[in-house]
Amino acid sequence: MEADDLIDLFSPLGPVSVKRMFGGKGVWADGVMFALVAYGEVYLKTDAETQEMLADAEPFSFRRGEKVIATSYRRLPAECFDDPDELVRYAGAALEAARRGAAAKPPKTPKARGRRRAVS
Repeated sequence: MEADDLIDLFSPLGPVSVKRMFGGKGVWADGVMFALVAYGEVYLKTDAETQEMLADAEPFSFRRGEKVIATSYRRLPAECFDDPDELVRYAGAALEAARRGAAAKPPKTPKARGRRRAVS
């Protein structure tokens, strides 16, 4: 999917942006990434509260060496492409999961720069 298609798809949630990343695309709203697109599929963010909702959906996974790593993103159900109410239900839950995840992280602090010492 192209960026404009993703913006249209998720427009019921409000303004979203799309950023290229890792050979795919991340979909962002309110400063958090709640969806990703990879290999032509759309995946939504899950957490402990939303995992049950997408329990049967395939997780996004990737290989790192010999290991296969499954992420907390699950494939968007096909019916969401045809039913705006279902899309809002699933994508809204993913956005809330992303917000909770961001809120649980400690705030970013600027990296300390090394102090220069005067040489005497």
